Amino acid sequence: NMEVDGSYLLARTLKEEGVEHLFYLMGGPNYEIINNSEDMGINAIDFRHEQAASMAAHAYARVTGKPGVTTAASGPGTLNLLTGQYTAWVDGAPMITLGGAGPIEDFGRGGFQEVDQVGIFEPISKAVMRPTDPARYPEHISTAFRIATTGRPGPVYIDCNEDVLYRKVEESDAVVPSRASGRARPAGDPDLIKQAVKMLSEASSPMVFAGGGVWWSQAYDELRLLVERMGIPFYTSPMSRGLLPDDHEMSFPAARSGAFRGADVVLVVGTRMNWMMTFGQRIAAESKIIQIDIHGSELGHNRSVDVGIEGDAKAVLQQLVDEADRIGFESKAKSKWIDKLREADLSRRERVAPLENSDQQPIHPLRLCKELREVMDRDSILAVDGNEILHFGRQSMPTYVPGHRLNSGPSGCMGVGLPYALGAKIAKPDKQVVALHGDGSLGMNIQDFDTAVRHNLPIVIVVSNNEGWTARVEGIRKPGRELGFTRFDKVAEALGGHGELVEDPKDLKPAFERAFASGVPAIVNVRTDPTARALSRFVGSKME
Repeated sequence: NMEVDGSYLLARTLKEEGVEHLFYLMGGPNYEIINNSEDMGINAIDFRHEQAASMAAHAYARVTGKPGVTTAASGPGTLNLLTGQYTAWVDGAPMITLGGAGPIEDFGRGGFQEVDQVGIFEPISKAVMRPTDPARYPEHISTAFRIATTGRPGPVYIDCNEDVLYRKVEESDAVVPSRASGRARPAGDPDLIKQAVKMLSEASSPMVFAGGGVWWSQAYDELRLLVERMGIPFYTSPMSRGLLPDDHEMSFPAARSGAFRGADVVLVVGTRMNWMMTFGQRIAAESKIIQIDIHGSELGHNRSVDVGIEGDAKAVLQQLVDEADRIGFESKAKSKWIDKLREADLSRRERVAPLENSDQQPIHPLRLCKELREVMDRDSILAVDGNEILHFGRQSMPTYVPGHRLNSGPSGCMGVGLPYALGAKIAKPDKQVVALHGDGSLGMNIQDFDTAVRHNLPIVIVVSNNEGWTARVEGIRKPGRELGFTRFDKVAEALGGHGELVEDPKDLKPAFERAFASGVPAIVNVRTDPTARALSRFVGSKME
């Protein structure tokens, strides 16, 4: 019989839960969480800032579907994880955050780095915990994983107090965690399935809008079956690009707003009617809506729906396909609806072609996007972060593989690109990983380029450097906009990576190719037009 401390039991449970990577920054009292995790064969990756560690863990979850796990020192260290936890919370991504904390026995006395971390994390956590008995760590940690990964996923915060982590107990006295084997996916109500399929069969201009829920339930095969079986055009939320390939025959990405305005029946699956959907108003007022969500309270939230099906996306999409087969589904979706979307898509592409091929200097961001997409692998993982470049990238950078597209999502968080690329490279080291960055957003976590170098994570960062935040607009005051031209290429070299400066559009492709071939983390710093504005949906609003 062996005496062990809380840190050991915590790490042992992480291993039992299948954790392969731990994202952290060292300090007290979490040293022994790290040491024990490494002894258990978990790969621990240390970052230069806790925010980057948390964002990388979030990206790891988005690419693998498995919870990212972070830990940091007490007080400021743990509070630096907060923004990453918030973005995961907004995205509905599973994460486990192990916040180092001072001893519970000193609470209320003004102890070292004493702050109510549980209270601070609670509003952006699916659950919060503060274990007080080391023997119960296995139970608490396994429960945290269950909460984070079931239903609508989300981050769970666990306060790991020094006196609990270091207290010793007999290993045989530790609680044995309880787990459910073979959890079923909640299916939809059969009568509602019939109603939904009937509505889709009678529709003349139907569309599918799929979001994160389809990714978390790994329902991309079922989505493809439904789209192909019913002959229905599909769109995805920005972070779910690649659920089906962007060049699928039912994909018309550049005709998006016309599709939302012209559809008579919209199947919304696994995505919220939040601000990105203009609270549901993006869909025309006269359209009928079928909504599928695992989180019942999302059904009819912000916008009434005609059929609301509570259930898992994978289970429900399969039910819809089975019902279509049962009734011998014949699509009433006239080929003229498809032709209309195809024409709109093509004409939009033709409109931007002159900019994609422009020889102007400073370089137009759309020319940058075109040259980059032409050298990227089909199964590259792409993270996009910035303002103008985020919108240009959304319009012109395709994704073909599920889970291979990352961007700021509904939180609109800046600074995620580089950490997302690190998390993605850790998740899939054999894939090409690209972060397409604005110069403002890259400046926020640039120090973690050093993490890429130290851990041999050869990511390629391409900077659309327009010398500041947002586009420069004649006659509009934008305080703090001007940043000057930051030599991120020199920063890359100084930190031990590969750096390139590009000012002429014909040099773009060779520079990208050298960066990919370098085998080390690389930054290609591209001087782009400060006046080039991406006409996003936000034009005219405060986010213009």
